[in-house]
Amino acid sequence: MTSRFVSVLASAALSALAATAFPVHAADAFSTCLAQLRGPALKAGVTGATFDTHTAGLTPDMAVIDLLDAQPEFKTPIWDYMAGLVDDERVTDGQAGMARWQAELDRAAARYGVDPATIAAVWGVESNFGRTLGGRPLLTSLSTLSCFGRRQAYFRGEFFATLKIIQDEHIAPQKLVGSWAGAFGQTQFMPSTYLRLAVDFDGDGRRDLVDSVPDALASTANFLKRAGWNSSLDWGYEVRLPAGMDTAGAGRKNKRAMSSWAKQGVTRVDGQPLPGGDTPAGLLLPAGRNGPAFLVTRNFDALYSYNAAESYALAIAHLSDRLRGGGPLVQAWPTDDPGLSRAERRELQRLLIAKGYDVGEPDGMVGTRTRQALQAAQRELGLPPDGRAGQKALKALRASAAAKTPG
Repeated sequence: MTSRFVSVLASAALSALAATAFPVHAADAFSTCLAQLRGPALKAGVTGATFDTHTAGLTPDMAVIDLLDAQPEFKTPIWDYMAGLVDDERVTDGQAGMARWQAELDRAAARYGVDPATIAAVWGVESNFGRTLGGRPLLTSLSTLSCFGRRQAYFRGEFFATLKIIQDEHIAPQKLVGSWAGAFGQTQFMPSTYLRLAVDFDGDGRRDLVDSVPDALASTANFLKRAGWNSSLDWGYEVRLPAGMDTAGAGRKNKRAMSSWAKQGVTRVDGQPLPGGDTPAGLLLPAGRNGPAFLVTRNFDALYSYNAAESYALAIAHLSDRLRGGGPLVQAWPTDDPGLSRAERRELQRLLIAKGYDVGEPDGMVGTRTRQALQAAQRELGLPPDGRAGQKALKALRASAAAKTPG
């Protein structure tokens, strides 16, 4: 599906429409766009009745266009990204979830060759173990992204896939809510991925990634298996580099034999030897030479394929290690202002509220209101008003609160 179903003329017309009509005439442009998408949708296997029924009354959600260009995997400093995704709270919750669903995880591991901790790590990062599934209707988000912004051909394919899920899988549209980009369910599958790789693991005859934890966990294991996961490999290791080592050839794709890295003096930070032999591994330096370093295998690439961002894959990989009982990263990130855990972010929000700022519910999610309030508080406290929720801002807010406390 996607662009091969859309004629060159239609694509050009839609692109021109978006460029000239957005945002003043967005509603009219959207209606015209949907009408032009009907033919390609039918070619993709959507019936006319399905298309007409489920596009009637749709209106665009222009907020998703802004989100398209603000993905945290690419905009957020790696130390902030990792601090929020791999914290003690998520490790504790993950280990509890693994204990609760141990039988299903073990069965999925046996069938697909992906270990329980890795499956659970994806579950934890994608939906906080089923707690945060997203609230945007897929039909609204994907139809909007099909008509405006970048990558319209890709999102049309996902829009058509959503209609096919409703049509062929008999899943109610109100169940299909998720991220701004259309990912949904406990482990956040894109609709086309659902059609290809979702499995019925609880035996009820339905592939349900929303309400069935077994289906979601097994579907994730199936995804990783198809992406090349090798049960005999680790995803990689945090490593220590020898002084003066030339890192010009670093990169996930520039793999060399583990034995070659060992000969250069690269060692694991936990003191264990690197595996010998010809296992290919790439040197990943997500924050440069002075930050944590990792040797990553093809299993890391399988994690990367889930969301096409190295920071995302590293969060999954590190969380899986923590769920197995491993500790935090050994090498510190190269910053004098480390990121905050979710508990610390909630504390920061509560301190802002105590100072009279409206940030909404202290949920640990640093959104627009929190950033704006933090900027104002930073000005008041004599800090650079960058709105970034880091350790310096938290410590300054704590000190300010302590100074106002009697006695």
